[in-house]
Amino acid sequence: MSIIFYLYIFYFLFISFNKPNDWIYLFNGKNLDGWKIKIRGHEVNDNYKNTFQVNDGVLEVSYDGYESFDDKFGHIFYTKQEFKNYHLSLEYRFFGSHLKGAPSWSIKNSGVMLHSQSPNSMLLNQEFPLSVEAQFLGGLKMGESRPTLNMCSPGSDVDIDGLKASSHCVNSYSKTYYSDQWIHVEMVVYSDSIIHHIIDSDTVLSYTNIKVGGEFVPDSLKENIGKSLQKGFISLQSEGHPIQFKNIKIKTL
Repeated sequence: MSIIFYLYIFYFLFISFNKPNDWIYLFNGKNLDGWKIKIRGHEVNDNYKNTFQVNDGVLEVSYDGYESFDDKFGHIFYTKQEFKNYHLSLEYRFFGSHLKGAPSWSIKNSGVMLHSQSPNSMLLNQEFPLSVEAQFLGGLKMGESRPTLNMCSPGSDVDIDGLKASSHCVNSYSKTYYSDQWIHVEMVVYSDSIIHHIIDSDTVLSYTNIKVGGEFVPDSLKENIGKSLQKGFISLQSEGHPIQFKNIKIKTL
């Protein structure tokens, strides 16, 4: 065989093993296959009052069946696998009106939970999974700053600029989005080492040294306080304001 043949084989193997990871869509736009629901006070996959729906190709948090919120904090988890090092991309859009009885801080407030515990490991009345949250906020009054893609830490601790974050939520440097427009956000996650929040190609927040801790660790997981939070599931929130999600995709790093 000629040297050219061997060079061809070498080139084929090189491009095969060095091919960039493709995006994988976590939400298929048709149904909730691959996802599990956990709403406070309800068993796993009890989709109370049809909170999580698929409408016109988007994953929607709807409160059409509710009269009052009644602390029904909910999350929908992609449970086909846990993720450790990855690039997550999605779009979200607030719409409609804040639900009666939901806390005032939850107006135009939602998020995506990273390195989350599984839905089956959550306590029946647990409000939020142990995780680190990329928080989504919408502007409420023109001229008043309310950045999005912030960091909140239900059951976790992180360092920002080398120091342990002193509050449960830390604002990003993003601008405020006042209208109910679609917002494209990205999170780049390297296990427990560093997480970047990105919007409009701009990194608006980074944090390091992700571990179990803080004041919201559920009793069932307190033995893990101080341990590194290296991987977990991805989930989306329902906190009292209608919101839609689409183009939820991921690639491993």
